[in-house]
Amino acid sequence: MDAISVIRTKRDRGELTPEQIDWVIDAYTRGEVAHEQMSSLAMAIFLNGMNRQEIARWTAAMIASGERMDFSSLARPTADKHSTGGVGDKITLPLAPLVAACGAAVPQLSGRGLGHTGGTLDKLESIPGWRATLSNDEMLDVLRTVGSVICAAGDGLAPADKKLYALRDVTGTVESIPLIASSIMSKKIAEGTGSLVLDVKVGSGAFMKNLDDARELASTMVGLGTDHGVRTVALLTDMATPLGRTAGNALEVRESVEVLAGGGPSDVVDLTLALAREMLDAAGLKDADPAKALADGSAMDHWRRMITAQGGDPDAALPVAREQHTVTASASGVLTSLDAYAVGLAAWRLGAGRARKEDPVQAGAGIELHAKPGDQVTAGQPLLTLHTDTPEKFDYALAALDGGVEIGASDTPFEAQPVVLERIG
Repeated sequence: MDAISVIRTKRDRGELTPEQIDWVIDAYTRGEVAHEQMSSLAMAIFLNGMNRQEIARWTAAMIASGERMDFSSLARPTADKHSTGGVGDKITLPLAPLVAACGAAVPQLSGRGLGHTGGTLDKLESIPGWRATLSNDEMLDVLRTVGSVICAAGDGLAPADKKLYALRDVTGTVESIPLIASSIMSKKIAEGTGSLVLDVKVGSGAFMKNLDDARELASTMVGLGTDHGVRTVALLTDMATPLGRTAGNALEVRESVEVLAGGGPSDVVDLTLALAREMLDAAGLKDADPAKALADGSAMDHWRRMITAQGGDPDAALPVAREQHTVTASASGVLTSLDAYAVGLAAWRLGAGRARKEDPVQAGAGIELHAKPGDQVTAGQPLLTLHTDTPEKFDYALAALDGGVEIGASDTPFEAQPVVLERIG
């Protein structure tokens, strides 16, 4: 077996055999297959796809590349959520402590920014002292004492995916359905959660731009989870417009705390509650009321305990970018479009994301949204505030926003899109 023959098989639109898949994943994990070769194979998969048998074997091989966690010692049922990534998608931050406050254990293994979408770990690292990296024993201890943990997957958990995940980010192969599905599900199955709710984003700011692709991805992942004994459902959710009113790192943490305090933007609250209900139902806690846990402060209590347990200071001031630039409305009327991809790309260019896997991110960088589609705006009023420590990036970010904001006449009819589009599973 050699890398060139595997690459050629997929390059020429062939079906990879189980032996080829097992070998290439194992060899790449051990360093026998070079990054350049796996980049070539990832691009061939991106262009030519994989069938269900190939995806299932690829996922199993990535699970087999490392250890599997066991949460059977916990007194609570386990439930997890995974989002395919969006702009302003800070839902994990209020969701994990909220579901824990309702009686489930939430072992939330999260990732860093991928392309124009933000990373949960990057956001939480803007909290002074907070640690993303925990040992398995530390993770279990936080789950036992707090009920929820948000952390990085350990080196021993699907190590093949950890290498491939970083490679996809810098080789233009992020949007491949087979690679997305196997990446997500290999980690989640190896993680050992009993139930899983998938938030599959669809729209300009998502990796899946249309409903058909989102359905295919969701169905693929639900099938993979079910086949491995994990109760799995998926919600297709809107990502044509950024979630909430912030896109960035510390900016999104601040907004998440607002939600936990009983406020925050309605779309963030609605999606947080919809996912919480699905997680609690899958965990067998059908009578739990997540709306009550938000209102009575118990979700906020769990947030503070979770942040503290991971070394963070929930009372510390969050970083603020040194420079701001305001984008104003060019005309009066109805804001008819605020393109999620344009906002995400602009936030990335301001320093909220990374161009290479080694790059740092700016904690304070990002964008505040002062209006959302459907709002009446007046010429000259602030629409967006751009935040960065490096003001030379403003022009680059503004170029990304060009064409991403549309204002119609005051009487332009506007119909708001629901945040949850469909349920699969």
